[in-house]
Amino acid sequence: MKKEKNRKPMGRAGSLLVSLLITAVVGFVYFYVSLPAINPHSGDFYSFLLLLCVVYAISVFALSAKPADNLVRTPKEKIRDWFRFVKKSCLPVLILFVAITAVAVVGQIASMPIFRASAYRNLLTVQTGDFASDIAEISFNKIPTLDRASAEYLGDRQMGTLSDMVSQFEYSNDSTQINYQGRPVRVAPIAYADLIKWFTNRGNGLPAYVVVDMVTQEATVTRLSEGIKYSFSEPLNRNILRHLRFQYPTMMFATPEFEINEEGHPFWIAPRVVKRIGLFGGTDIQGAVLVDAVTGECEYHEEVPNWVDTLYVPELIMQQYDYHGTLVNGFINSVLGQRDVTITTDGYNYIAMNDDVYMYTGVTSANADQSNLGFLLTNQRTKETHFYTAPGATEAAAKASAMGVVQDLGYIATFPLLLNIAREPTYFIPLKDAANLVKTYAMVNVARYDVVAIGDTVSACEQKYIQMLSDKGITTPDELPQTEVKGTVAEIRTAVIDGNSFYYIRLEGEDVFYSISAAQNRSAALLDVGNYVAIKYEIPDENNNSLILNAYNITIF
Repeated sequence: MKKEKNRKPMGRAGSLLVSLLITAVVGFVYFYVSLPAINPHSGDFYSFLLLLCVVYAISVFALSAKPADNLVRTPKEKIRDWFRFVKKSCLPVLILFVAITAVAVVGQIASMPIFRASAYRNLLTVQTGDFASDIAEISFNKIPTLDRASAEYLGDRQMGTLSDMVSQFEYSNDSTQINYQGRPVRVAPIAYADLIKWFTNRGNGLPAYVVVDMVTQEATVTRLSEGIKYSFSEPLNRNILRHLRFQYPTMMFATPEFEINEEGHPFWIAPRVVKRIGLFGGTDIQGAVLVDAVTGECEYHEEVPNWVDTLYVPELIMQQYDYHGTLVNGFINSVLGQRDVTITTDGYNYIAMNDDVYMYTGVTSANADQSNLGFLLTNQRTKETHFYTAPGATEAAAKASAMGVVQDLGYIATFPLLLNIAREPTYFIPLKDAANLVKTYAMVNVARYDVVAIGDTVSACEQKYIQMLSDKGITTPDELPQTEVKGTVAEIRTAVIDGNSFYYIRLEGEDVFYSISAAQNRSAALLDVGNYVAIKYEIPDENNNSLILNAYNITIF
């Protein structure tokens, strides 16, 4: 039998160089795919370093392995020889591995809330506000009537109507709620339908984005003169995360959000993540990088422009408030006594005010019972946070109450939106069918969730709700957000909206029309030009320039 030739082991210098090369190649591939921040505050950075150490040690061991011989060695001798090899060839890497692990473990322990309770509590500054005075009453034609799921369903359906795009692109299902030109909308880029479609269309980029009006429920596709070159649907260097990492290798980022400025130009907003407590604790945001989605131009802003609406995401705000609420009397109290401990409820929604987007969530006790103590409103651009005392039902209880009224129809309640209706904290709840289409609306009083009004339109729902507040003695007529005008009818127009007949009345000497449905006031059907009437109507907010005002009652003299 022919004896195999022994393989000549690689020399020490050659083994070292090849091992370094292998480590560099593996490290580059890992960095390109996983994109860890080269930052000591990033846990991914330590994982990256440990991987390099392991790859290097394995490479040296494999390349320096001695050929088999005829010597018979005991297991103890083999172990001793292996440790001698490790000590000779990999000791520096082993020391580095242990040091990295020790720093990560110690840093993690030192950053725990049990040792830094006061620092965690102070991550979020919470001011106490007055609901009636701080939260303006929103005109019904500015109230968002969609949740995210419904808006994305409409956006996807709109994409399906565009024959020149639907075969190459698809809706991305990655929308952001913003204020655009004074209206609450959701915007989302489109995406390449698959890898082949990316390859054939990448030269021109993504030709459009989708805007869904949260009030009118209208979805539109906005075409661009020059396509979006940087997005999540790009697999290589123009992937937005990879582009950011190569531009800012040491910065940590939250997930970039798609937004458009007031001129409709698309951007990616990448909030810069910082750790304010120890090595890994106290996640917060410090400015953002704005990436032009068309050109890829990046610019870091310590203070972002006013048109940017999403810097602090709801999950981060809720996490910081939970620290604030649970650690109010120290860490031990948060676990054992839980005196004065509060937490956020399960869910959130958005309110558009003063050209900014505010995150809303309820606040309840640590027992997580069926009642709220109040709620938070946080500006998603500045993180300015106010707590409003409003004892009452949780959002879940309000949803159940609303669905109970229409249980025979099987409608599903969306997460409530908090509104100021007649100076009362009120849950506004769109109810949708199984196809994610909004069918009706509910308003539930926060303090008394047995006060539930249902309407086919926002206006009709609001009017029924205000009447219920008055009937139950919660508000008095003087407190209702309406005023009265008297005059002679100069013009009457009619329209049928969602199956309801609406009348639009203009008085002599005025340019505005007063809108009222026949269902809520039958006197409207008896009106004639020339009648002298008294009209009670909603007081519009100061930014409302509409020529149509919402009327509550009409009296003919």
